[in-house]
Amino acid sequence: MIKVSRKTNETDIVVELNLYGTGQANIDTGVPFLDHMLDQIARHGLVDLSIKCEGDTQIDDHHSVEDIGITLGQAFAKAVGDKAGLTRYGYAYVPLDEALSRVVLDLSGRPGLDLNVNFTRAMIGSFDVDLISEFFQGFVNHALITLHIDNLKGVNSHHQAETIFKAFGRALRMAITKDERQKGIPSTKGSL
Repeated sequence: MIKVSRKTNETDIVVELNLYGTGQANIDTGVPFLDHMLDQIARHGLVDLSIKCEGDTQIDDHHSVEDIGITLGQAFAKAVGDKAGLTRYGYAYVPLDEALSRVVLDLSGRPGLDLNVNFTRAMIGSFDVDLISEFFQGFVNHALITLHIDNLKGVNSHHQAETIFKAFGRALRMAITKDERQKGIPSTKGSL
């Protein structure tokens, strides 16, 4: 179990992560919709995830969502280490009723986010959908992965978001899977 803490003037976050868990989640971010999405990552990625965040949500949810992405990314980078023996690449297509998303990622050592989602409305309850890109940007910058997210179709914004987070969990699960045939670091450079 990896534990990472991050404290700023805006947020106080503790993340505990076990990459090879059973999908157990204990999430309390102060942002209920984000809690629901992080639970999807844990359950579909089969990672055990505990996140506690105290943030300035009286201002808005931005600082908490972005900083959780950063802290989770730091925990992920620490957990995968040099990535020796891992599959490295992962992808998933996930439907939810009318919505369908594709997520493809590479444990490349290089942060990159390509997010293509045309949400059908700006808010899911009280959650601003713009914060989804802030979460993933914070994550990739600190996890050092390349991440492509495409919502291929959808009418319901909640469904669109949920397919993204489920597909992300499943793609992550594939990428961190140990490959018995892969000896050493999965790169011709010898490092990632």
